[in-house]
Amino acid sequence: MRIVSLLPSATEIICELGLGDDLVGVTHECDYPPAVADLPKVTKTLIPHDASSREIDALVRERLQTQRALYTLDLPTLQRLAPDLIVTQTLCDVCAVAEAEVAAAACALPGQPKVLNLEPLSLADVFASIRAVGDAAGVSARAEAVVAGLQGRVHAVAARSRTLAHRPRVVLLEWIDPPFCAGHWTPELVRLAGGVEGVGQPGQPSRTMRWQEVVDADPEVLVIACCGFTIDRTMQDVPILARYPGFSELPCVRRGQVYVIDGSAYFSRPGPRLVDSLEILAHLLAPELHPLPPGLPAARRLTPAELAVTEAVGA
Repeated sequence: MRIVSLLPSATEIICELGLGDDLVGVTHECDYPPAVADLPKVTKTLIPHDASSREIDALVRERLQTQRALYTLDLPTLQRLAPDLIVTQTLCDVCAVAEAEVAAAACALPGQPKVLNLEPLSLADVFASIRAVGDAAGVSARAEAVVAGLQGRVHAVAARSRTLAHRPRVVLLEWIDPPFCAGHWTPELVRLAGGVEGVGQPGQPSRTMRWQEVVDADPEVLVIACCGFTIDRTMQDVPILARYPGFSELPCVRRGQVYVIDGSAYFSRPGPRLVDSLEILAHLLAPELHPLPPGLPAARRLTPAELAVTEAVGA
């Protein structure tokens, strides 16, 4: 089978199912596992590489109003690859190729490949997506085994979290400028890890929020995992937080409980690494209870000096 993936999380699912050799094309954003870097790219981005967070947000909002995606298909490459299965998504209107464009392209391709749309809103939905890809690719039993392994890790974290005497108030930011709370599966991950998400709602979309919502949530822990951003890129925006009123008075800032996580690799991609995200978050919230599994990176905790610099920039 020849498979083309139109989103990074699908690429990760496909490879987790042992179908890497069947994968013939990926998006320009697919970077994990590392072997996919050499595969042909079937999408292009309309976002300038040097755009600021505020500029990216403005471009996203403009595209939403016109019902146009931020990514487009490279049709000649797609035609050359002649896939049997195209895996895409309808969850986010701007973070992948538009559904209508994918459907039109599939109809024009020789053999009219099957198009599988994934639309997970929760962790259970992500597991269902893995099963759906397994069914479409003829490896259902393998998918069940993968899901069972992931569920076992989730249950282990949840069992340890149930022993916590105190569950800290947590806010997880998906974007800084403007501030976005994290929705979908993220509040569920916070709960499983032993925290209480103060703004985002499970199963609901991530959304722009008033900064006052963060202040009102009075978070003991602030986690920043900007969608599509590495830690280094996110750190460029951290000083912007100090422009928001009351930032320096938040309990998480006073206690030095502000963390940055790679939002490109974790939390934003509804695939197998959401369980990695859970384990990283659990270790962050209660390191004495939740050991960090080998091979996973710890969240970056902002030092007092970094927080002091942040405050000075915003003064």
